[in-house]
Amino acid sequence: MAPKKKLLHFKELASRLNGVQVPIFGVQWVPTEPERKVVRDVLTFLEDRRVLYNPCAWELEDEVNQSVLRIREILTDAIQRLGQDSKAAPAMRAMRAACREYLDGTGRHFSHDLSIGLGRLRALFGLQIAFLAIQYGIDLEDDLASIIPPELAGLVDDGSEKIRPHRPRR
Repeated sequence: MAPKKKLLHFKELASRLNGVQVPIFGVQWVPTEPERKVVRDVLTFLEDRRVLYNPCAWELEDEVNQSVLRIREILTDAIQRLGQDSKAAPAMRAMRAACREYLDGTGRHFSHDLSIGLGRLRALFGLQIAFLAIQYGIDLEDDLASIIPPELAGLVDDGSEKIRPHRPRR
């Protein structure tokens, strides 16, 4: 039996922010359900993209490139579905730009640089995913939550005990 997926609850993530002014379900702005659905769909897709959280040693460059291309396509589709005034669009564009930057860097480097490129991609995604999860009140699976910066990630509650999300050792 597969282990139960743990979720990083957005309230826990939001409570760890310090010094960032982001209204979270305040009176000033409440996300519409269609916009929230687009964000939820993208985050659900990203939860299944191992390129964002698997150890770099397990990755094959060609498969990584294909996965990053697919992520870029999904982000482009999401941007097209979002409204002009969407608060999610800048985060989606930033992640799409990170994909382009990663893909532009492949082929120019030796394969040992894969971990550097993936590290940068994951760091940029982690910040944007944290913003989207907080802004739209969306819980994240533990694997995807592992790329959220530690100061924002906090503890994951699986209903019985508190444990820290898996973090690769440096």
